Amino acid sequence: MASQDKFFTDIKWATRKRLQYIETMAYYTGVVTRSDVAKAFGLSDAAATKDLKYYGDIAPDNLFYKHNVFGFVPTDNFVPLFSDLTPSKVLPLFASNLAAAGGPYDDDPIYGISMAELPMPNRLPSEQVVAQITRAIHQHRKLEIRYLSMSDGESQQQRIIEPHSLVNTGNRWHVRAYNEATFDFRDFVLSRFEQATQLDEEAESSAAYDDDWVEEVSLELAPHPNLDDDKRQRLLFDYGATGETIVINIKRALLGYMLQGLSVDTSSDHSQNPNRFQLIVVNRDEIEMFASWVFN
Repeated sequence: MASQDKFFTDIKWATRKRLQYIETMAYYTGVVTRSDVAKAFGLSDAAATKDLKYYGDIAPDNLFYKHNVFGFVPTDNFVPLFSDLTPSKVLPLFASNLAAAGGPYDDDPIYGISMAELPMPNRLPSEQVVAQITRAIHQHRKLEIRYLSMSDGESQQQRIIEPHSLVNTGNRWHVRAYNEATFDFRDFVLSRFEQATQLDEEAESSAAYDDDWVEEVSLELAPHPNLDDDKRQRLLFDYGATGETIVINIKRALLGYMLQGLSVDTSSDHSQNPNRFQLIVVNRDEIEMFASWVFN
């Protein structure tokens, strides 16, 4: 077993990415051809053929050549060796139109699967501002910013923060940082950064001191009680629940965004429209303190 693990480890990174693509393409489209591999990685047909042969030597039971499609199709015993083929990993590749290697594939869908996304408004600052933020994160430096807050009395304010992470809520980006003015960790909406300058001073805090970032809670959700039983059961199936509740482990700092993103009814009496807010919080007493701003 140890020698097999070493064999996989010894495969070069670029080769491994092409083998991942071969597995993903074969499994999710039903066929992978020489021209698919060649186009995705800018290879010659001969080089693509070599990759497909190499994969066949490593995993002889995974693919077989089918003449009428001029390509390799997965067998019934297909088991991925190089790829995580769970939908949560693969669908973002489809949406971003990226090969396993991470490169764009012209304007055509790389896997031959058309995708569409909502044309969300651009909520990002300039690349210069983002670069200052990410440099400060990477180099553990303090950051001087001019931030346009939505809080009363803080519409425009100079601050010193110590950022440690970026957060993508699905709707907008945040910077998780220690705020020197308030002596606490908080989230700053990325699109509200007007200016940012990395300082020479080393940050005194880090993610390790951010309790809400380090600690997780178990969020327990259930279908809204005002839905009929049939809809409740379909909703549980939709979320892959094995029982009567949906359990999600999440950082305490991200809890509120999760409740917003899932359109959870956070009212104390479950009075919101169940067709709009289909889920409720089961363990409200345990988690409300970590996201009080989203409960009503």
